[in-house]
Amino acid sequence: MRLAHLNLTVRDVDASIAFYRQWFGFTAAPRRYPDGTVFINDADGFDLALHPGEVASPPAAAIHFGFRCSSADEARALRDRLATGGVALHEQHDEPDYVNAKCFDPDGYEIEIYWEP
Repeated sequence: MRLAHLNLTVRDVDASIAFYRQWFGFTAAPRRYPDGTVFINDADGFDLALHPGEVASPPAAAIHFGFRCSSADEARALRDRLATGGVALHEQHDEPDYVNAKCFDPDGYEIEIYWEP
């Protein structure tokens, strides 16, 4: 058994699709459902469900989700692409056994990219 999807309430589904496609590899064709929810998935088959609605502002501070990179260099490269692409990073570490960066998506959900051996 594995975790297979995450559901996020978002203000603008299309803006969220564009963000997750550009930065996190959710490039499969969107699957749209009658209630307005759209599923997009990445190359590993993880489904991100985007449901239109009002988002708590800001979302709960203790909640974040992360993308584990396969190497320290991959984490650094994504961190650099985010920064040069205009995505504000609010936390960064670059240690021998831990590389990370945190940013917010268009709705204020905190996202961590990281690598650990």
